[in-house]
Amino acid sequence: MVRRTKEEAQATRETIIDAAEKVFHEKGVAHASLEEIAHAAGCTRGAIYWHFKDKADLFDAMMDRVVLPVEAMLDRATQAGATDPLAILRLATIEVLQRTARDAHLQRVFDIAYHKCEYVGDAAGVRERHIASQQECLGSIEAGFHACIEQGYLPKSVSAKEAAIGAMSLVSGLIANWVLDPKSFSLSRHAESLVDIYFRGLQSTPVTAQEPRSKPAPRARLKSVK
Repeated sequence: MVRRTKEEAQATRETIIDAAEKVFHEKGVAHASLEEIAHAAGCTRGAIYWHFKDKADLFDAMMDRVVLPVEAMLDRATQAGATDPLAILRLATIEVLQRTARDAHLQRVFDIAYHKCEYVGDAAGVRERHIASQQECLGSIEAGFHACIEQGYLPKSVSAKEAAIGAMSLVSGLIANWVLDPKSFSLSRHAESLVDIYFRGLQSTPVTAQEPRSKPAPRARLKSVK
């Protein structure tokens, strides 16, 4: 009986998160009310407060359902003794993009996070949680690149922090632009080549910028003598 009650409570929680995702996507986070989410979930507002402190907490739970599996993939690259952490990071990065391209649920969540989330009103608390989630993900990626450098898969000249910032910007930028206009390019088709361009750049020897040679001064034209 207790087990059934726990399962029912978990099912209700998931139903509420599903409803929040739907309402957030339709109205935006700032304009969505808990009453609307409760109506979509077929429950009371009190049921929402039983599972979540506020709208920000509900948004956080919605994001966790998609972010945690991604972080699990990245964590494999930071495990002690991981074989070829660079290959693991590369595959994880490609998988995030390709999974987004084929998963409509994931697309909706990223569309909400990138295009339908205004940090105003009762959604102001979402901003801090969004930042915390980004920093946590960035830390995992940085640890992965640090392992790559320590094990000789990347040159010592590479900064793990800068490599992580670049990789995260690549992924978030591609996803944000693609969910805005999926017809602009094929994310699934180009994911691997776009990631490889970035990773090959990290492995290459940096090109030293050279000062352009000064151009010779133009010859003064001689005035014709009449």
